[in-house]
Parts: sequence; C-alpha cells; structure tokens
Amino acid sequence: MEKPLNNRAWLLVAPVFLIVAFSAILPIMTVVNYSVQDTFGNNQFFWNGLGWFQELLDPSTELGGRFFDALWRNLLFSAIILAIEVPLGILVALSMPREGWKVAATLVIMALPLLIPWNVVGTIWQVFARADIGLVGWGLNALGIPYNYTGDPIAAWITIVVMDVWHWTSLVALLCYAGLKSIPDAYYQAARIDGASRWAIFTTIQLPKMKRVLLIAVLLRFMDSFMIYTEPFVLTGGGPGNATTFLSIDLVKLALGQFDLGKAAAMSLVYNLIVLALCWVFYTVMTNTGTERPDQGGAA
Repeated sequence: MEKPLNNRAWLLVAPVFLIVAFSAILPIMTVVNYSVQDTFGNNQFFWNGLGWFQELLDPSTELGGRFFDALWRNLLFSAIILAIEVPLGILVALSMPREGWKVAATLVIMALPLLIPWNVVGTIWQVFARADIGLVGWGLNALGIPYNYTGDPIAAWITIVVMDVWHWTSLVALLCYAGLKSIPDAYYQAARIDGASRWAIFTTIQLPKMKRVLLIAVLLRFMDSFMIYTEPFVLTGGGPGNATTFLSIDLVKLALGQFDLGKAAAMSLVYNLIVLALCWVFYTVMTNTGTERPDQGGAA
C-alpha cells in the first residue's frame, strides 16, 4: 500500500517564495508600470501605453538608435569575451597540477581575482592603464606604442577586454578543472594502452567530459559580460564618446542622468527579455549538441 503524499515540505519553501516575490516580482511590476507612463516630475504620471516600446524598437528614433548601438556593443563584447576566455580557461585548466601541494596553491592563486569586488577591479585598471603613472600605459608609451584609453576608442576596448579576461578567466579555468578531475583514471589508462596522442585524449576524453561544466561556464560568462556595468563604468564611464557605453551604462544614464523613467523602464524590460532569450538559446543549443546518443556510450 502506497504511503499518502506529504506536501507539508512545501511549508519550508514558502518563505523563499515570499522573499523572491518581494525582491523580484514586485520591482518588476513597478518597472512595468513605469514603462507605460510618462512623467514631468513632481510625482505626476501620464498614461503613454506602448509608446516607449515603439520608440525603443525603431532604430530611426533617438531612443531606438542609442538602444541598438549599445546592444551591438554588448553583443560584440560578449562574443569577444567568450572567444578568449573559454579556450584560455580550458588551456589553463589543462596546465594546472593534478596532485600534491601545488594543487591547493594553484587553486588559491586562481581564485584571487574572483574575490576582488567589481568596482575595485575597475579602479585597479583605471590606475594601472593610465598613460602618466600606470605601469601598462607608461610602459606602452615608453616603447613607442601610442596608448591612451581615455581618448582612443580602440585602446579603451582593448583595456576593458583585457581587464575582463584577467578578472574572469579563473572562473572558466576552475570549472574546467573540476570537470577534468571528475574523469576516472581508467580512461587515461585505456588511452595510453591504445597509444592515443595528447590531442586525441583531449578531443575524445577530456573535452566530452567537460561539456557540462563548459555549458555552465559559457552561460555564466555570457550573462555577466552581457550585463557588465561596474568595471567599464569605473574605468571609462562609457567613453571616449559612446565607444564603451553598453546597455547597462546607457540605461543608468537614461534613468538617473536624464530621469526619463518611462524610457528607462521600457529599455530595462526589453534588455531583460533579450538576456533571457539569448540564455535560452545558448542552453538549448549546447545541451542538444552535448547530449550523447544511447548507442554511443559514455566513453571515447
């Protein structure tokens, strides 16, 4: 005789749902309310319907133009970050020691950049890359390489990319290292018996076993790079000009700088939907490509 289903465990989860509702759902509903209204100050709001969304999604308008410009910058930045950090993280993980005291020391060193707050990272690189007193800026100019991230858009982009790679490659490397450590030694023993090359071991054993952690790494790095704000804001403030004005920076400028709450609310909702849609696409594509057929088995 089957035991009756006990649903009292949901009572333990109820406080979590209440916290999520208070900290997520209510603020989102407030943003939705602002997105369909306009204000001229003094806490007076006027119904605007879908006007802000229509203007936002029209590239010919001022709001739509700045939105799509910032969106392309975000997509380009995320693509560059993923193209650099994922292969570099795999390479670093493959180079990390597997046993002995060096493992603990390496893990601590790799985790250090992840412990630094985002605003501190921006401040470090703001000083580090200055052309007058910064080690990188002064050194490049001393070598005859013109470098000024405050006046050259290309230099600003390179600095932000290098800063993000320095800050977050450790996360990819640690996740990949965890995937490598989970591979049983029997796989490597079988590969040595078969005389497999180092590249064959990587492509047939290590990379397939790292697909799950790589999925997590790609999703985390995409979401973080696509929503990046603090580091580039502290480093360049979105400049020079609008060269590094990403969606998050433009959104803050619109909401707090210009106090256009309706436009900013509409932009934030579209921004949120884009993040969710792209993450869903990433997850669906990577899980489908990473799923093994039953007849293939789990080993290479």
